[in-house]
Amino acid sequence: MGKTFQEWDVDQAWLLPPSVRELVPEEHVAHFVRDTVREVLDLSSILDTYVEERGYPPYHPAMMTALLLYSYTQGVYSSRKVERACAERLDFMAVAAMARPDHNTINTFRKRHLMALGDLFVQVLKLCQRAGMVQLGHVALDGTKVKANASRHKAMSYGRMREVEKALATEVASWFSRADAADAEDERAATSSARTRELPEWVKSKQQRLEKIREAKAALEAEAADPDPGPPSGGGGAKPQNPKKKKQPEAAGVPHQMAQRNFTDPESRILKTAEGFVQGYNCQAAVDSESQVIVARSLQAAQNDAPALLPIVRQVKQNTGRQMKELSADFGYLSLENLEGLERHRIRGFIATGRQKHGRSNATGRFRGTQRNVIREMKLRLTRGGHRSRYRLRKQTAEPVFGQVKEARGFRRFSLRGRAQVGAEWSLVCTAHNLLKLARRS
Repeated sequence: MGKTFQEWDVDQAWLLPPSVRELVPEEHVAHFVRDTVREVLDLSSILDTYVEERGYPPYHPAMMTALLLYSYTQGVYSSRKVERACAERLDFMAVAAMARPDHNTINTFRKRHLMALGDLFVQVLKLCQRAGMVQLGHVALDGTKVKANASRHKAMSYGRMREVEKALATEVASWFSRADAADAEDERAATSSARTRELPEWVKSKQQRLEKIREAKAALEAEAADPDPGPPSGGGGAKPQNPKKKKQPEAAGVPHQMAQRNFTDPESRILKTAEGFVQGYNCQAAVDSESQVIVARSLQAAQNDAPALLPIVRQVKQNTGRQMKELSADFGYLSLENLEGLERHRIRGFIATGRQKHGRSNATGRFRGTQRNVIREMKLRLTRGGHRSRYRLRKQTAEPVFGQVKEARGFRRFSLRGRAQVGAEWSLVCTAHNLLKLARRS
């Protein structure tokens, strides 16, 4: 007598199909995200945009919102991968209630309501606050560089733009000259203009490239004519820069020869990371030490972290209704303006004045007058604390969050372009992170 096995009949039909709530276990995060969006979040800013009564009924905006938020919690960012997951993964079926929107629908919804989706960050943060996960006793601020949806090889320096512009303009003008000469010899085209001819593809391509280069060149010249104010004196957490090495405008309205602009995403910048240089954005997050909930977020297209600190401080108060007691940050946020700003807000700051080694802070760079006194006080505060300094909370609070975002959920490149859209997408990433924290607490 042989062994008896359970029946395996793949052609067996279900008499009573299961509920979507039975597709995954009851405690699964898919149920939590779906029900939170359906029952708790205010989606009026999205729903109110649907006013046209005619046409085929679209997918419900609440379902699409839940689907996008859940996909970000699972590290699925591509609209095509979301479409495939709706057909292959039971957890996505549980969120979408077996609906299968295609990638065009998903991508269009995300772009159309991107700003409203980014604003959900504050609503989810308030849910975390009501759950007792936001204490604001100690908040750690840190930044990470994330690649833009553009290649750094698609950037060109101002000096190179000037050279290529001349070469392309000469080549295109040469083609028109040859065409004019050919028309002059052709009696049948004596009354026609050479420029009424259909241009060869290679000429069109060079003309389009010439136009892009001229647009980028004009943008760099506009930035040089009205440059953004630099970081405050003695700030930025870096050694005083050599003015000869800074890419300052050579004259009013004339950019430095090495100033670069990317053709794919002009608002992104080349940033230095531990792995080398990337074309990307500098993403900031302030994290509560109680449960690693992100209480404020921002995004900038600059290497320097220091200018982000005070706006983040104000954002924490705006998002939560109260101010933090302590804030820790690394050497990149050190500046006189930031230290004085923390004092004005009555926040006890713990900002590194140098590389931290065995509980001691070694200040680098030279500071003068008031700067020296304020930074000396900060150095003494960190040194006296030793291994028990509150600064030690920074690494165990902020850095694990970026590890979860970039390593566990694989967010290493933005899907959208332009600072406004990228900033909203970063808010969506932070919202998904807080949702996962809230789900584990519930």
